[in-house]
Amino acid sequence: MDRTQDTLLKPLAPSAAPATPEPAPPLRKAFDVTDLNVWYGPKYAVQGVTLGIPERTITAIIGPSGCGKSTFLRCLNRMHELVPKSRMTGSILFFGEDLYAPKIDPAVIRRRIGMVFQKSNPFPTMSIAENVTVGLRLNGIRNRSFLQDRMEQSLRMAALWEEVKDDLSKPGVSLSGGQQQRLCIARAIATQPEVLLMDEPASALDPIATMKVEELIQQLSRDYTIVIVTHNMQQASRVSHKTAFFYLGKLVEFNDTDQLFTRPREKQTEDYISGRFG
Repeated sequence: MDRTQDTLLKPLAPSAAPATPEPAPPLRKAFDVTDLNVWYGPKYAVQGVTLGIPERTITAIIGPSGCGKSTFLRCLNRMHELVPKSRMTGSILFFGEDLYAPKIDPAVIRRRIGMVFQKSNPFPTMSIAENVTVGLRLNGIRNRSFLQDRMEQSLRMAALWEEVKDDLSKPGVSLSGGQQQRLCIARAIATQPEVLLMDEPASALDPIATMKVEELIQQLSRDYTIVIVTHNMQQASRVSHKTAFFYLGKLVEFNDTDQLFTRPREKQTEDYISGRFG
């Protein structure tokens, strides 16, 4: 499980963006979740969730506010543990390894499983270039040529290089909202994680910026396993291969996105996607 500098020094290999999500071939499970239960103090946030998330696909998590979507997502890289009085039972395997085994360092897990948050959060005192490479520098990388190359590669993969290449010394917070979110995605992929978790990454963006982020998500799914929480069902239907519907902390249905939205198995799912509640 140890990440070494040699791993971080591997070159990134951007892929061409598909026009629409391509059907995913049968793949290994990136995550195998069994009977997951999570509490924040007395609050029972996630109840008995079992599902498998395949590698190199986009899996969307949908459901009304407060249904456990973000808590479930944060369990996938142990970020829920940062909340006081949190408690979890059940198991989560990451490519067959127990994420919660006593020997596992959560900091290592969070390097392997990156996260992009709802509100873009560039480091305000850092330049655009420094924002991208901060994770590498924290991991001990000092080779200036490598840092420069990885910074450019990451910004290109985040579809941001052409917009910022002449302004790399400017603060990251000087960018527009949509650009800041893509900068945060570039920062997340610079350390070459195996998975990207995204918690409503486009909810604060205008339609044009949202479209760019969705196109980027589709492109990145060629190289990464992506799990995205979204309150926008149209977004889930546009970008994801698989969709899970959560309600009141429980997993109601998990299926191929097309089938879940057009032929849901559960009436509760049908009621939600048709707007009868939510």
